[in-house]
Amino acid sequence: MGALDGKNAVVTGGSRGIGRAIVERLAAEGATVVFNYARSTDAAAEVERGVLDADSGGRAYGVRIDLAAPGAVGELMATAGERLDGLDILVNNAAADFEAAPIAETDEDEYDRVMAVNARSAFLTMRHAARTMRDGGRVINISTGNTTRAAPGNAPYAASKGAIEQLTKVASIELGARGITVNAVCPGPTDTDLLRGVNEAAALEMIAQHTPLGRLGQPADIADVVALLAGDGARWLTGQIVNATGGLC
Repeated sequence: MGALDGKNAVVTGGSRGIGRAIVERLAAEGATVVFNYARSTDAAAEVERGVLDADSGGRAYGVRIDLAAPGAVGELMATAGERLDGLDILVNNAAADFEAAPIAETDEDEYDRVMAVNARSAFLTMRHAARTMRDGGRVINISTGNTTRAAPGNAPYAASKGAIEQLTKVASIELGARGITVNAVCPGPTDTDLLRGVNEAAALEMIAQHTPLGRLGQPADIADVVALLAGDGARWLTGQIVNATGGLC
């Protein structure tokens, strides 16, 4: 018996990195998970097969939807509604790839795209959850340690995640009467394609050396925290911004 047997989840951005680890972890606990992905059908199929092969009782279903597109969130949640007999867990993990650049060199289209994927989609999925999630549900938003430890070159990304943290706090108050908890998880530097895309290898080594635990985080480290928040053991935690940074901040 998994801790999430019989639970239904939606995870945004679930085909790689932290999102993939979250999908796999929730399914390992018995949940049925619908996740979206923007590009790689092969990667999504690999996640589905891996969950099926694990034979944990959980299931995963990938849906190719780019959350930057108009109407994308509605399409995702409608598809999830067809697959799932109710919604118990929502994990907003999707994050747009971006090229690090100073504010002075960041154009409006880049800012709008990052905000659309990272913040706007989270608002819309949470709005859907506020209307349809079963009482006692769980909303978990993935933020970033960069909201407290600022770094140059990632203003749109940090701004979008700051918005997610404020949505978390507001929604926790609005949904608390129904026993729905709403929390955010702030990963520190985690070994993903996104992190490697904006940092040279030498910079990553330096970052790892500065963490108290002496390493980069792994996607499974974050997925374990999400699984904890998704379970009954976290029923008294809501409105919290959980730093999962290996002690970096």
